[in-house]
Amino acid sequence: MSPQLPTLNLPPADLRTRTEDGRMRILDPLRHTFVALTPEEWVRQNFVSFLHHQKGYPLALMANEVSISMAGMSRRCDTVVYDRNLRPLMIVEYKRPNVKITQRVFEQISRYNHAMHVDYLVVSNGMQHYCCRMDYETSSYTFLDDIPTWQ
Repeated sequence: MSPQLPTLNLPPADLRTRTEDGRMRILDPLRHTFVALTPEEWVRQNFVSFLHHQKGYPLALMANEVSISMAGMSRRCDTVVYDRNLRPLMIVEYKRPNVKITQRVFEQISRYNHAMHVDYLVVSNGMQHYCCRMDYETSSYTFLDDIPTWQ
C-alpha cells in the first residue's frame, strides 16, 4: 500500500498494484485493467473486494464507471451492481477517505437513481458506509444497519 493511502474501515483486501511511468496503479477486476491509484480509487477497489468477498456479490454482476444519461447530460455511476436478470440493483458512490459524507452526496446518488431505479443506494468514503433501501410505492427510503448480502 502506498503511504498516503489510509487503512480503511473495511476488511483487508488482496489488491494488486504496480508502478507505471512513476505513477501507482491498481488493478480494477471489473474493468480488467490497471487504473490510476487515487484516494477515491483506493476506496472503490477495497469496497468492490468487500462486496465480493464478504457480501457474496459476483464480480460478473458489478460494473465500474457506468455511464448514464440525465437530462441530456452524461454522468457516471461509480459502481453499479446488477441482479441475475442484469437489472440494476445497487448504485455505489465513493468519496475519498477525507471527504465527509453529506446530504449533498446523497442528493447526487439520488439523481443518478432517477435513471437507474435501483433497490439500494450506497455511499462510502472507506471509513463510513451508508446504505438505504428504496421504497418506490411510498416514495421513501430506509437506512439499513448493514449492506445486504447477495441473494
